[in-house]
Amino acid sequence: MPHIVVEYSDTLAEAFDRRAFGLALHPVVAKTVDTTVDACKTRFRRLDEAVIADGAPHHAIVHIEAAILSGRDAENKRELTAAVLEVARAHLAPVPGLAVQITVNVTDLDRAWYAKHAEVHPS
Repeated sequence: MPHIVVEYSDTLAEAFDRRAFGLALHPVVAKTVDTTVDACKTRFRRLDEAVIADGAPHHAIVHIEAAILSGRDAENKRELTAAVLEVARAHLAPVPGLAVQITVNVTDLDRAWYAKHAEVHPS
């Protein structure tokens, strides 16, 4: 935890620096929701097909789902939403002719049902 899933239009593949986004995002998320960078995981899904607005090819999206352990209040979730949006904007270069929508949704992972196992295997 946190689990972050980023979907992005294929037309943004060159403009969206995903690795830099993830590396910049993890410390911000860790600070905002009081966890560690080591706990953060971000996965990216390139969207080869999507219909946005009127379906014209000049539309593109980046949608970020951030799932965090339940128990945070609404203000903390608003802070996280704003911070994630800010980091995303900083890592997306303008693409001439594209209208890009960046959206963020913060959801809860139920503490009663969420489980994690982590191992480190020595070299």
